[in-house]
Amino acid sequence: MERELLTTLPLNKVDWTAPETDDEIDFRFVPGPKQAKKLIDAVGAQGERGRHLRAFFGCLYYAANRPGEATSLRASDFTLPEKGWGEVLLSTSTPRVGSGWTDTGESFDRRGLKKRARKATRPVPIPPVLVRMVREHIKECGTAEDGRLFRAIQGGHLLSKEYGEVWKAARLAMLTESEAASPLADVPYSLRHAGVSLWLESGVSPAEVARRAGHSIAVLFRFYAKAIHRTQQRSNERIERALEAADEE
Repeated sequence: MERELLTTLPLNKVDWTAPETDDEIDFRFVPGPKQAKKLIDAVGAQGERGRHLRAFFGCLYYAANRPGEATSLRASDFTLPEKGWGEVLLSTSTPRVGSGWTDTGESFDRRGLKKRARKATRPVPIPPVLVRMVREHIKECGTAEDGRLFRAIQGGHLLSKEYGEVWKAARLAMLTESEAASPLADVPYSLRHAGVSLWLESGVSPAEVARRAGHSIAVLFRFYAKAIHRTQQRSNERIERALEAADEE
């Protein structure tokens, strides 16, 4: 349409209604902190590829990166102090879209952060455990010529099929038979859900969680309503105890 190759808009002839969906996350199948850590450790136990991708999955959990954001991370995107918290500065995403839909013929697309201006960035504080993980990754695995941390076996762009296979193997190795047959942590994206949930459960304000995760407040409340509600309940209980203590004085 932009190139004026079509005389009319063909989508007007499509009879389609968006299906009704429940956007809210089912937290029965989101791994808790202990499970997430064990799953990431199980990734590291999957041979050479697992060791290479351990920090990748660490970014999904501890920094709540989207997989497409983590695949394009470079060493220069990180602030990695010897001690304490560090930071990762997100600026690009490379989701897989299929070679027929990109100008380069590659099966992934380089773009800005999701629902952000093309040149927008998103700084995310990262805990010491991820700082150590990334430092160890750089020391052991180095980087690609362009500075990328995570690469495919042949050195190219890391695709979902490759890290998905490692995740599947780690999941089968760590979970019980019944857990593995359930949707628990069934896809790598589950780690991002777990990371955002951890922030909310830890008492981080929804506004700050939304900023770190790259969500709008509205989207955060729609997807993580249950976790936010639980956090608000605990906050109300703490306020009530403080008020009761004041009445007793």
